[in-house]
Amino acid sequence: MDAYDGGSDDRHGPDSSASPDSSASSASPASRDLPDSPGEAGEAVGHGGTGPGAAVSADPPPAEPPPTDITTLSPRHQIGVALALAVVAAAVCVHLGMSFLHVAPANAVTKQHGQAIDDWIYPEFEQNWKLFAPNPLQQNIAVQVRAEVRTGDGATRTTGWYDLSAQDGRAIDGNLLPSHTQQNELRRAWDFFTATHGADNRPVGLRGALSESYLRRIVVLRLDRADVAGPGGAVERVQVRSRTTNVPPPEWTRERVSDKPAYRVLPWWPVSEADTDVEADGSADGRSDVDAAAAAEGSAR
Repeated sequence: MDAYDGGSDDRHGPDSSASPDSSASSASPASRDLPDSPGEAGEAVGHGGTGPGAAVSADPPPAEPPPTDITTLSPRHQIGVALALAVVAAAVCVHLGMSFLHVAPANAVTKQHGQAIDDWIYPEFEQNWKLFAPNPLQQNIAVQVRAEVRTGDGATRTTGWYDLSAQDGRAIDGNLLPSHTQQNELRRAWDFFTATHGADNRPVGLRGALSESYLRRIVVLRLDRADVAGPGGAVERVQVRSRTTNVPPPEWTRERVSDKPAYRVLPWWPVSEADTDVEADGSADGRSDVDAAAAAEGSAR
């Protein structure tokens, strides 16, 4: 038995029960090639293309697109692009300015450079509309009135001119909420009259008499409020005129306009009881049907 046992030991060699180090050194080559981490395992299996590791393999990250802004250009090209943009911006600004001046009302700039504006606009950029319609007024128009009154003692006298437009201006100045009457009543009445009368102050059309009655009623009521006839007196006739002055141009322009006022004097109008009787029409605010019709005419214009 000892020989058999010894023979067994002789077959396996005396170091068959050696240390683990010797066992590790005697491992198979396949075990030595195993990867040290799971990632490496996946890559190793993935190279085979048939195992589960093939689905786990990571694709390479996509390449970032190259920058395309102006900073990628050379300095010489950057300067060229900047100059081109500046030229385009300047051309757009000039075109917009020329188009604005072309459609704007006549002013100091268009009067001085009108030919240059037309050369730019025509024929490619012709405009068939205007910025303002109608053109803004460049005149100050004041409506004034005077009266022939019969005093309480039976005498007759003529008053001086009352500037009704100046009275409205003083009432509006500094007033945060001016009334519609202060702003528009007298102005629309005069516009209504001039639109329905010729230069000789004769009515043109069917609404001439209506506009005359409307204007006369307004000025008579204004005079009555001012008590121009005095105690016991009465207004017998009124005369209306307009005083027109040009708005002075700015100092930097060479345009020159006359500073002398122009007057349009209307004939004397007799005053009837209907012009002074505020309650004759039964209206709460003292405005007659003539007033309402003329106001509607002014609103329509």
